[in-house]
Amino acid sequence: MHVLSVSSLKGGVGKTTVALGLASAAFAKGLRTLVVDLDPQCDATTGLGAVGVFRESCADVLENPKHSVVLRAIVPSSWTKVRPGTIDVMLGSPRTIGFDTPTPTLREVWKLEEALSRVERDYDLVIIDTPPSINALTRTAWISSDRVLIVTEPGIFSVAAADRAMRAIESLRDGLTPRLQPLGVVINRVRPNSKEHEFRIKELSDLFGPELLNVQIEEKSTIQQAQGAARAIHTWPGEQAAELSKQFDELLAGAIESFKKPMDRKSIKNHKRFSRLTRIMRGQKWSSAQLAAEPTDFEALDGLTGDSSSR
Repeated sequence: MHVLSVSSLKGGVGKTTVALGLASAAFAKGLRTLVVDLDPQCDATTGLGAVGVFRESCADVLENPKHSVVLRAIVPSSWTKVRPGTIDVMLGSPRTIGFDTPTPTLREVWKLEEALSRVERDYDLVIIDTPPSINALTRTAWISSDRVLIVTEPGIFSVAAADRAMRAIESLRDGLTPRLQPLGVVINRVRPNSKEHEFRIKELSDLFGPELLNVQIEEKSTIQQAQGAARAIHTWPGEQAAELSKQFDELLAGAIESFKKPMDRKSIKNHKRFSRLTRIMRGQKWSSAQLAAEPTDFEALDGLTGDSSSR
């Protein structure tokens, strides 16, 4: 099982749209997929058609990640009514905002990792939709992830937010979870005839170089229509939906290829160095005595939430 976080440190860039597009691509490919909705706005839960009254949610999992709680917080998506397969959602909840503190403890940031280890054999891919911030929920998601996809749009504030996000990933990777790597930056909501967008795309290319992915997702009403109907974009009719589906397929293929890459020697060395900070990792078991409850030192990350200079 591999875990991919879809993140942005600025709201309104279509982060959830990209997360659902990747989930749709994975579903179409036949991958057993779980979407974890950590954003208190719960848009991913709505887009997956998981609407109703449920006993448990992500908030309960973060409070107590034991197996029974995790299983009750996961429900099937309504997408399976159109096409057979496995696409589930760990339900979002507005109550998760209570866990989004600026100074989480070490025990708190590893709880989602512990929860996902409970269902490791049930899924091929986990996609985490994170809040647009660098507080506890996003850190918890990144610590649980193998890769992070940063979503941006061609706007001045979004460019700066993407830069802060990439710096934050590197700091977290160096300080706590060396298996974490950025998948790259994807540009969403592109308007092909916009001179401003052309300028910002060039700016993003200069800033990120090869970390800027080739996929550029245009702003199309088809996406909103499919989400409003709680349908996977791959099952939505029309040429625009087919074109968008190919782009999300390409994003997914890049993620799958990235998962195959082994950690470098430096990362392996760091992995051994920081293993004492880990409670439970997917594929491994650690003694609970290895986990201390002291606050994590996130001073470096806290500094990244302000303005960043260019690379």
